[in-house]
Amino acid sequence: MAYRVNNIGLWLDEPEELLGQRAAEKLGVTRSDLASVRVVRSVLDARKKGSPRYIYTLEVELARGKKPAKLPPDVGETPPPPEALGPVKAPEQWPIIIGTGPAGLFAALGLLERGVRSILLERGREVVSRRKDVAKLMRDGTLDPESNMNFGEGGAGAYTDGKLSTRINHPMVRKVIEAFARYGAPDHILIEGKPHIGSDLLPGAVAKLREELIAGGCEVHFSTRVDDLLYKDGHIAGVKLSDGRTLESNRVILAPGNSARELYERFAADGRVIVEAKPFALGFRAEHPQTLINSIQYGNAAKNPRLPPADYKLAENLEVDGEVRGVFSFCMCPGGIVVPTPTQDGLQCTNGMSNSRRNARYANSGIVVSVSVADFEREGFRGPLAGLEFQRHWESKAYELGGGRFYAPAQTIPDYLAGRVKKDPGGTSYRPGLAHTDLNQLFPERLTEALKQALRTFERKMRGFISEEGKLIGIESRTSSPVRITRGEDLQSVSMKGLYPAGEGCGYAGGIVSSAVDGLRVAEQIATELS
Repeated sequence: MAYRVNNIGLWLDEPEELLGQRAAEKLGVTRSDLASVRVVRSVLDARKKGSPRYIYTLEVELARGKKPAKLPPDVGETPPPPEALGPVKAPEQWPIIIGTGPAGLFAALGLLERGVRSILLERGREVVSRRKDVAKLMRDGTLDPESNMNFGEGGAGAYTDGKLSTRINHPMVRKVIEAFARYGAPDHILIEGKPHIGSDLLPGAVAKLREELIAGGCEVHFSTRVDDLLYKDGHIAGVKLSDGRTLESNRVILAPGNSARELYERFAADGRVIVEAKPFALGFRAEHPQTLINSIQYGNAAKNPRLPPADYKLAENLEVDGEVRGVFSFCMCPGGIVVPTPTQDGLQCTNGMSNSRRNARYANSGIVVSVSVADFEREGFRGPLAGLEFQRHWESKAYELGGGRFYAPAQTIPDYLAGRVKKDPGGTSYRPGLAHTDLNQLFPERLTEALKQALRTFERKMRGFISEEGKLIGIESRTSSPVRITRGEDLQSVSMKGLYPAGEGCGYAGGIVSSAVDGLRVAEQIATELS
């Protein structure tokens, strides 16, 4: 019999060989009674400054005839593996998938596992050659609007960190992580509490996933932009490409990512696909020396070689002008760099990334404040694209403050709080570079006040966060999609049968794993319809 044993702790100076002994003690048996011991999950617990430890979940198998007298509350029988589902009837027309981010790729994978081949269309380039376009943007600010940090195989996450942690609790989460490991991501992601691949390794895993799709009979077309959808009698009929060609299909999975603004504008103007404005969050990238974050989070243990570069997670709900507003850290990148993520000239936005070793000099994280439809209206933006227009407005303002060429407006955190431009923000990981300016010129006053109050609260939680070594870099604006393509319980658009909005861009996910899970859900819905 195999058991799942939770909450086994080890201090940094204790060897992993002790895990089996402690699992046996918890089960009330001897170490020799355990036939096997396997680590399922490992999480760093750094809540006690200066004394961090690792907390393990183990899967143990008892020798034949052995059985614990009584199971403690944090021990249970190992659940059986999920049942594999068989093939379904192949449709007359192959489903078309718009976008090869996580939602699109995993939708194709889920369909292929049920015997259904698909056609994937991607406006950007394949993931390896796309690296050159990303590097050119970072080197000299030259933007390719069709191939960049957001557009191309792998989606926005391919070159912005590769974090596989997620807040959703869904049985398909494990399937996604196992798939990445199968396609070449390091095996440690299978047990990490916060699995991370890295921007240096994730593209290779994405390429191998695509190769498996092609080997299974799927078609993948790069540099192929969808400009519009085709309709017939209230049902999807296919897609129209930017070169004038059309492709017919009665099932289209829409997974273009949260920066596919032209498509959302077309839908809103046409009116046949219902689009609604969606709240999101925006703010800045906070950047600090990694050694400072290590010291804050680990205390006297900061130099212990068994500890990874420290991360943090901050959140606060504050009342400003009678409204409760959330401010939180977003996409924290230990040992990472801040990168430019625009898709259009004249608009400035940033994100963070780190490689698999997380060995860069700086740590960075989004520090963002939630914005609502009411915020859009206060600035004069209404209708289904109000959030998109609000987002674009502040990206344009940030570009102006940066002085062009995607230089990022930046300021030290103390100067931002004091409303002054005094100390140069200093060294940074951000390329093309920083423009020293007053970030108080960005965002409505109520949002600025919420950000400032939260920063002061974060300082009480992390002494040293407000430091002249810390800077804010503008702006972090694409935390999630500012629109939602409304869908029903059958995962189809409520206004257009056969159209399956999926992933982050359509308002149904937030990150690599949740987007991939949403793609798998859509694939399973289609398979159910074909059964």
